[in-house]
Amino acid sequence: MTHDHDLVLRPTQAQIDAALNPPAGRSGGDLVVETLAGLGATTVFGLPGQHALGMFDALRRSSLRYIGLRVENNAGFAADAYGRITGEAAPLLLSTGPGALTSLAALQEAAAASAPVLAISSQIPTAGLGGGRHGYLHELPDQAASFRGVVKSVHTVRTQSQIPSAIEAAWKSALSVPHGPVWVEIPQDVLLGQTRIPVVTGGDAFPEELPPRPELTAVAADLLSKAARPAIIAGGGVVRSDASGKLKQLAEALQAPVVTTPGGKGAFPWTHPLSLQSWIEDRHTTDFLEDADVLLVVGSGLGELSSNYHTFKPRGRVVQIEADLGKLESNHPALGIHADARLALQALLETVEPVAERARPEAAERVREVLTKVAERLAAQELTLEQEVLASVRKALPADSPSFWDMTILAYWAWSAFDAKGPNHMHSAQGAGGLGYGFPAALGAAAADPTRPVLAVSGDGGALYSIAELATARQYDLNVTWLIVDDGGYGILREYMTDAFGEPTATELTRPDYVALAESFGVPGVRTSAQTLEADLAKALSTPGPSVVLLPAVLRMFAPTHLS
Repeated sequence: MTHDHDLVLRPTQAQIDAALNPPAGRSGGDLVVETLAGLGATTVFGLPGQHALGMFDALRRSSLRYIGLRVENNAGFAADAYGRITGEAAPLLLSTGPGALTSLAALQEAAAASAPVLAISSQIPTAGLGGGRHGYLHELPDQAASFRGVVKSVHTVRTQSQIPSAIEAAWKSALSVPHGPVWVEIPQDVLLGQTRIPVVTGGDAFPEELPPRPELTAVAADLLSKAARPAIIAGGGVVRSDASGKLKQLAEALQAPVVTTPGGKGAFPWTHPLSLQSWIEDRHTTDFLEDADVLLVVGSGLGELSSNYHTFKPRGRVVQIEADLGKLESNHPALGIHADARLALQALLETVEPVAERARPEAAERVREVLTKVAERLAAQELTLEQEVLASVRKALPADSPSFWDMTILAYWAWSAFDAKGPNHMHSAQGAGGLGYGFPAALGAAAADPTRPVLAVSGDGGALYSIAELATARQYDLNVTWLIVDDGGYGILREYMTDAFGEPTATELTRPDYVALAESFGVPGVRTSAQTLEADLAKALSTPGPSVVLLPAVLRMFAPTHLS
């Protein structure tokens, strides 16, 4: 008996002749770029280094577009954003040792946010592998060991014939849910050596689907259909799986209020009558969710930020849909459904019994009550400047433009108070919480889609991680406007230390003239104020190419509710 997948297409005579007579002058590096192109990659990010030169030399013989950043960690952030925007695996080419290790923080963010990044690094020559102390430049006893606790999978190559299969396997791993970064490493001599292996002409690395178990969705649908006070928490898994439309259908069918986590920004319409927006870091919202008799959690592990710093204690039944098996029921007992959010929501839509809006009119009213309480809490704290600045950013930014936020006070406000205007529009480093994400990530997004202006938001502390990438922005003329909020230090740490110890230590920074610094790279800059921010930002965003808008301001966070 012959199965379809047992059939092998017979090559044409032309294909046989091409395979028998591959072009001269090719190396292992060519096998890397040919495999990437065959899998559908069009753009690669990275930074060259001595051991990786075989890959970079091969780039000039390929059709791949190369975006070179100035620091490996920033190249990783750019690839992360490219993967989030396109849904494709973003290749990241790196060199051995220090170059590879410098990317670790970016790969941790990609892992936390489920961004598909395909990192391909060189290694020391094959003769030096195995943990001996041979004294090669950049030598580590086990380079891959540094990445195993960060990435989804590690793929080690030792011969040229292994290159196409290893990269295909890594590509498939990166794009199988949950998406994430993967690691491939190839020795220097394997990359440099001449090859007679035929040109790689195609790839077949379709990611595996993760459908829900039908008996579990049947139970979940029954619970939700019979619930008196259902509610939904939508996390980043809804955005990554492009399931926001199905989420809206299900919420309306159940008349269930929805709150989005910081990673799930834009997964549900901000002004919808059932939208609790993103005020998950608020006691009123926490109380509301605790009161739900059935709580559906989609694409979230209910981690620190998504549980109001682990103060959330649900009293009703929890149904959790999560593609990352390690996050399933990791914080709360639940009916755990290990599945891609899109497929699981579709299964629920086909099974739940819709509730007419008139049968549950109190749902929208209860949402309005929570949002009113949130607004009153903020109004009592005299935070007008912060709210005006965030409102100015929203007014200036086109509705379909993506934004990328560093770990800074304005971003912490945005997690709760910013209307993303749609799924996959707002991204931040809240997954791993490292500084320096905003600007290089925005550069990756601009490389992915040059038709829309992209906004990056940083504090001055985070901006200093990324100044070198002003050269990248100018070199490739990337359409990114960088808003830098300058408060002279690490503002949130200043607040934390003052609250905890009475005064801050190590939080104050001597900073440059950011406008003059931007202009020294050939990037136009403007110094703005809270009063002129909207106009200055709108002008910069509407002008093609990179730009910097500097806002000197000391912003404050709203008072936390998880401490009382």
